[in-house]
Amino acid sequence: MNPEAASPRLPLSLVITTRDNRATLERCVRSVPFADEVLVLDSLSTDGTDSLAESLGARVVREAFRGFGPQKQRAIGLARHDQVLLLDADEALSDELAAEINTLLQAATELPPCRLRREEWLYWRWPRAGTRLTDHLRLFDRRTVRMSDHPVHAAPRTDRPTRLLRGRLRHHGHADIGGQLRRIDVYTSGAAHWRAGPAWLEGLRMILAPPVAFLREYVWRRQFLNGWAGYIAARLAATHAFLRHARRLEGKRRTPKSGSE
Repeated sequence: MNPEAASPRLPLSLVITTRDNRATLERCVRSVPFADEVLVLDSLSTDGTDSLAESLGARVVREAFRGFGPQKQRAIGLARHDQVLLLDADEALSDELAAEINTLLQAATELPPCRLRREEWLYWRWPRAGTRLTDHLRLFDRRTVRMSDHPVHAAPRTDRPTRLLRGRLRHHGHADIGGQLRRIDVYTSGAAHWRAGPAWLEGLRMILAPPVAFLREYVWRRQFLNGWAGYIAARLAATHAFLRHARRLEGKRRTPKSGSE
């Protein structure tokens, strides 16, 4: 937002898609004070998210939601600069990551696509050191990236070698258990009919996927280090897996058949 005009640096657009994100948007925007542009594509919020974004200096475009991947691709295309930092409204850069990205922009004439390590707020705490973090492609030249076609967890994709940054991207998505359950409901509804297998296979997956998801979260990602918060996160990951396949099975069973009443 306040770049030094004489500094030979790559200009950056911070790109955010929003819908009723007033509670978290300011933290997101203020975590990237070196952005040359903040572009907010708002899906017709009713809580004043768009007005808040404008007060924070963002360029706001208001359009109806067209799906997770298409909406983010549209937002990336609206940016004024080719270097894009794509964040969700409930994410924010740690001070370390902000300094790391700003240094890279000042020192480089070209950047490889960069993956950011994301740590999740677990209801009442941040994860302990040793918890396995996921990483996500979020800093890139938009000319080399396209969004995937997943209906819910759409993500940027590139054929170029990527670089993993050291700092942390902080995700406030697990604000409380109720909010996480609502998120699971939305996500499993959106994925209910995506690449669903035959009914017998979805039934088998409905049985096997939840314990696998729990073990992956609790053991492989080491959520056991985080006490009860980690246990709850792992149990809800299993719930997510169960509902995803249960809803696909429901969709198969409820499909009208010829001659049925």
